[in-house]
This record gives sequence, C-alpha cells and structure tokens, in this order.
Amino acid sequence: MSSVTYASDDLPGWDPETELGAPGAYPYTRGIHPSMYRGRLWTMRQYAGFGSAADSNRRYRYLLDQGVSGLSVAFDLPTQIGYDSDHPLAAGEIGRVGVAIDSLEDMAVLFGGIPLDRVSTSMTINATAIILLALYVAVAKRQGVEPRKLAGTVQNDILKEYAARGTYIFPPRPSLRIAIDMFEYCDAELPGWHPISISGYHIREAGSTAAQEVAFTFAHAIVYVGAAIDAGLNVDSFGRRLSFFFNAHNNFLEEIAKFRAARRLWARIMRERFGATEPRAQQLRFHVQTAGSTLTAQQPDNNIVRVALQALAAVLGGTQSLHCNSRDEALGLPTEEAARLALRTQQIIAGETGVAQTVDPVGGAWAIEQLTDRVEREAAALLDRIDKLGGGLTAIETGFIQREIQESAYRAQQAVDSGTATVVGVNRYAADDPTPIEALRIDPNLEVEQIERLRAVRASRDDTRCRAALGRVDRAAREQTNLVPPIVDAVEAHATVGEIADTLRSVFGEHQEGEG
Repeated sequence: MSSVTYASDDLPGWDPETELGAPGAYPYTRGIHPSMYRGRLWTMRQYAGFGSAADSNRRYRYLLDQGVSGLSVAFDLPTQIGYDSDHPLAAGEIGRVGVAIDSLEDMAVLFGGIPLDRVSTSMTINATAIILLALYVAVAKRQGVEPRKLAGTVQNDILKEYAARGTYIFPPRPSLRIAIDMFEYCDAELPGWHPISISGYHIREAGSTAAQEVAFTFAHAIVYVGAAIDAGLNVDSFGRRLSFFFNAHNNFLEEIAKFRAARRLWARIMRERFGATEPRAQQLRFHVQTAGSTLTAQQPDNNIVRVALQALAAVLGGTQSLHCNSRDEALGLPTEEAARLALRTQQIIAGETGVAQTVDPVGGAWAIEQLTDRVEREAAALLDRIDKLGGGLTAIETGFIQREIQESAYRAQQAVDSGTATVVGVNRYAADDPTPIEALRIDPNLEVEQIERLRAVRASRDDTRCRAALGRVDRAAREQTNLVPPIVDAVEAHATVGEIADTLRSVFGEHQEGEG
C-alpha cells in the first residue's frame, strides 16, 4: 500500500454517531464493552498440544503457572480427521502437530488436575468436534463438574475446511447438520459454552486479503445462523454464544481497521438480516492468533518483533482473546522457552504499554476510520456477490471462495518473489549464516506407546455396551435426532474417536476434494 496522508476529506459524509457510536453500543465499532480492557483484560491463551496426553498436560500446567488465563488445545491430524492412532493412515502423524486423543482415557489424562469448572478451554477441532465436545463433557462429569458450569469454545467451523484448510470428513451438508446439532445441545445444556468459532484465521493463512477474510468468514457464519434458525433455534439465544477467530497479519493499521470493520458489519448483519434484538446477539466476540504464515525459518528472532506488532494490532482492534505464536513455529512445535516468551509478549502489552487503559485509543483517527470504512465496504461487496451465487454453501460447492483465495495468494507470492513486498531476512537483509535455534523434538517412541494405550482401552472395555452405544449413534444419524447425547454415551462406553467417526462415515459418506 502506498503512503497516503489522510484527512477529513477522505471521509465524505461520515457520521460518527452512525459509524462509531459509543463503546459497548451498536454498531460496536469501538468495542463490545463500555470499559473494554479497563474492566477486564482479554483472555491470554497459548495454543498448545503435542505428543501424548501426558506431554500436553504438563505443558498446560506450565502455561497456567506462567499466567495463561485460558487453555487452547491443538489436536494431531489423525484426531482431527477421525482416525485412531493404530489406523494405517495415522502412521507418522501421531502427536506431531497436536496431541493424540483416541479415547476418554486420553482426554482424562489431558485435563488431569485441571479444574474444568474454573478454566476456559478452546479446542481447535472441526470434523470431529462433536466427538471431542462429548469427551470434554464426559471428563467434566468424571471430575464431578456439572456440565452447565463449563466455559470454552469448540471450533466446529467445518465450512472453512472445504474453503481453506482441508481437514474435513463428511460432505458439507451432513457436516452442517452435525454443527447445528451442537448449537442445539449447547443452547439447552451448556449455557457457558460457545458451540462454534467461525474462523477467518485459516482463510487468511491460505492467502486471502483482509477484506476477503472478513467476507468469507461471515458468508460461512450466515449459513450457520440461517441453518440454526431453520432448525427452530432462537437467534437471540444462540447468537449470544457465537464466537469468531481472526488472523492478525502484518499490515498494522489495516489489521486494526479490519477488526473494527468486522464488528460493525456483523452487528448490522445480525440486526438487519436476522432480526436479532438482543445486544449480545449482535456483538462480534472474537479470538485472534498472530499470523503463522508470516513467520520465517530464516532469522527466527525476527518473528518476535512480527508477533509483538500483530498482537498489538489485535489489542487495539478490540479482541476478546489472544494467542501469540512462538518465534520457532516456522521450524516446528514451540519449545517451552519460546511459548513462555510468546505469553510474555501479551503480558508486556497488557501491563507495560498503557494501551489497555484507554477504550479504543485509535477511534476517530482519519487513517483508521477510512481503512475501517474501506474494509467494511469491500467485505460487504463480496457478501453481495456470494448472495447472488446462492449463498455461502453454494459458494463453497462451486469453488468460488477457493478460487478467490488462491488468486489472492498467488498475487501475494508474486509480490514477495519480485521484491515488491518485503520479508526481512528472506528477500531483504538476508544473512549468510543461519541462526541456530533449538527445535522441539517429539519422542520417536510416542507412536508405539500411544497405540499400546489405545489397545489396552479396547481390551478392558465392555464390548457389548460399546457396540450398543455405537448403534445408538448410527440410529441418531439416520433418524435426524440430535447426535450429541448418544455420542456422549458412546465415549463413556469407551468407544474410540475413530470408531465413532467410522459410524458416522457409514451414514454420511466421505467428501472428496472437487466434489460439489
């Protein structure tokens, strides 16, 4: 973006009463709370999970001791796509990009010694989200915690998997049905739980622009909200528990504006499109993670600076929750030291910079307000195009969203390759000598040990009870009754993640890339 001097002329007809309002008031451009961080800081999370459940539990306890105020769980690829650790396709992936969870026993170890009625947990899981939520509920019951006291979020945003990420199992329409079953269950049974985190993060990581990130995230959100209403749910009830997940990228001012524009646009969508009258159902609550795609293996200490600026943009943009990537994540999973430094980045922003003492300190700045208007205008135009195509689900099934992201990613890479866009340490200011850095290594014995634990669970369970519970999952899937209660029963009968996913595969089939 070229250098521009902004002035009032760049905001013709701009009405601060309409476009800004007050913090905590519609359209929430300035934040969803009147006092913002003066009343309560954002939740400081560190996305973590690797190896076995015991390995990850030790990391969670460490992070809680260091001041993390909420857990954020990363699952390995087999868990994400519904394969047990002894499945042939799981070989080489067990515990590599997240924690391996096969059964209730693994989940109990993962949260051992962590009071689930006092800790907020975010779980990054989509295709198997319904199974992992059931496991979390079952572990809470084991701890003697009433499920209604649970607080947290399950990502459960399957539509972005088809558009940008790829860890889907079932075709889009039955996947949407599963997501809405979770809306319904949480609405009735888990009042403190967010049943979805609608994710722009992965859309941005795949190469979208800021406006595309907002538009495509909201296109998916509109599908979920419409489906929930069609299922008979009240928008003012479930709308209060919708949450979102955005990326904090490198363009500092544009990112601040993006968050403000998204908040305003979503408020208008919920009020004008869906008729939400409850203020909390109009408010955009979101988590932010700094941009993994901007991290470099070259000169990895540069990533500390990138992450700090991205995190500051998220805070100035009014996030409710934040994760800072670690400096070593372009090389592997974060070490304990790197994770601590990433957490300290948030704590320094909160405690030393003073930015949390002023509500929306950037509000009214000509550059910020012009950029906010521009991002909202461009995102709204994309949503209009998607509506003309037939909506967000059709836009995925026809490949429109995927093509738009791919074209933006191609243009961004061309800019890096040509030097038009600067990446310090890569295409500018490169160093001849690589910077040595310690990377986290996963124990090579992990896979054997995880498979042994899984087989021990199968050997010790009541097979008759387990088969009966899986049969009830099958019937619920076929009869269109809510799937969460029978899946809770199944995990309590020690059915595995893979067995439950296979039961659903037998009913819904599997999605193949390129299918409508």
